[in-house]
Amino acid sequence: MFDVVIVGGGPAGLFLACELRLAGIETLVLERRTEPDLTDKAHGLTGQVVRLLDNRGLFERCGGQGTPEPAPGFFYAGMPLPLHVLGKENPMYLLPVNQRDLERVLSERAAELGAEIRRGRDVVSFRRSDDRVDVVVRGADGAETTCAARYLVGCDGGNSLVRKQSGIGFPGTTDHVVDRSALIGPSEQVRFVPGGRVVIEGLGEIPAMFHRTGKGVFSLLAHDPQRPLVNTAEWEEHPAGDFPGPGAPMTLAEMADSIERVIGVRLPLTPPPEGAPTLLRRLCHRNSRQADRYRDGRVFLAGDAAHVSHGPTLNAALQDAANLAWKLAAAVRGWAPEGLLDSYGTERRASGERVLRHTQAASALLAPGADVTALRGLFAELLDRTENVRTVAATMAGADVRYDMGEEHPAAPTGWFVPPLDLTTDDGHPRRLAELLRDARPLLVDLTGGSEPSAVAEPWSDRVRRVSATADEAPAPALLIRPDGYVAWAGADPDGLKAALVRWFGPGAEIPPRPWTGRASSVPVW
Repeated sequence: MFDVVIVGGGPAGLFLACELRLAGIETLVLERRTEPDLTDKAHGLTGQVVRLLDNRGLFERCGGQGTPEPAPGFFYAGMPLPLHVLGKENPMYLLPVNQRDLERVLSERAAELGAEIRRGRDVVSFRRSDDRVDVVVRGADGAETTCAARYLVGCDGGNSLVRKQSGIGFPGTTDHVVDRSALIGPSEQVRFVPGGRVVIEGLGEIPAMFHRTGKGVFSLLAHDPQRPLVNTAEWEEHPAGDFPGPGAPMTLAEMADSIERVIGVRLPLTPPPEGAPTLLRRLCHRNSRQADRYRDGRVFLAGDAAHVSHGPTLNAALQDAANLAWKLAAAVRGWAPEGLLDSYGTERRASGERVLRHTQAASALLAPGADVTALRGLFAELLDRTENVRTVAATMAGADVRYDMGEEHPAAPTGWFVPPLDLTTDDGHPRRLAELLRDARPLLVDLTGGSEPSAVAEPWSDRVRRVSATADEAPAPALLIRPDGYVAWAGADPDGLKAALVRWFGPGAEIPPRPWTGRASSVPVW
């Protein structure tokens, strides 16, 4: 029997498998597709999820250079966001990685850590009992088998079978926007220029991203100059011209018609060079939906199975996985305090609500119409104020939700994602805090130069790693950091530290860790 079975081998499911294996949890991933999905989807990660990947040593493996640095500028609803005014408070980190490459990296990492990934496996149904979940799986040959696990996690997308069979509602809204995307070949009519702009023959110079017109929104992105990505969004249920409907295949001619309607210029479109990835996609209507709960007994939801929107759901999905994994590991190992598994839904559902809200707001600000234009003018004036830039940036970065860590008057940065710190450990070596979070263990960082915090945490030494260090800009005398990167406690009060240790990591040494008999002996176990 497995500890955890994950349904869905996309980014959320694969990252969850990585996190579980770091904790030594026996993990099985069931993926319906027989081969990795090479279609063009998301093109990058933004915000604190970039630092989360850095904490796990995946930033450079996903194409990042050196260490994550905040972006000096970005966009919100097509309006420039001057992030440079935030200085060290800027939470917007960028990692331009294509989703197919992200999935490849996560799949490789999960395999390195000993996760079992079975492709060509379609989950048919599941049955729950008091101590297990039995999952019925159909293979590529049509034969059905059953596997058992202590817990089941649905990472199986917006049409999640796990969510539906659990009877979990998926309320939300659907709008009438039609989005079209295509990878195209290079064109002599298009020239990219510095500053995130593009010159189009017959139109002139416009922003390359989110060029809003009276008919919709146009974007032309040169992630790869040999196959730019073109997007249009039209706010009509049935746009004028050739619109065959949601079930018909997308064509380059349909894409060209849409571009002409939106910007008033017809671009001759050609396919990407032979052998390069292709994309022709039409999405009719945008969904903004969220599961009414993320847990049903031994069954959990994460990623698109829990929330969908036309926004940074991939960012949220990876943070779902990091939040859930260590809590499942604690439950499997027998030291999870009461309410720990329920805290997953409480914390991540609040974050998901914020993602849906800011995505819907951004979409509304991009819609055609004189009233929206007036609203955009007012919003642009508001972005002249640093405090408003800070609020919008935090919302986009996923850094706007402070988890309740159970203290009545928590000291900063309790409840927030831990800030990046440059440390000198007690052996005299300089270390980035991210390097100490590679193994996804709870971490107590003592910045006092003494020994009291470490002594308080001694009964939890089987699950909480302790490090003594100094920092030039220490945010608190000591930090207790959860595996998902959030600060569970900060300060110098030993009673407060002990209470936080019990609250999040259970009683001390009275409960010994469960022996692990996994296959990958190189995996650290806590």
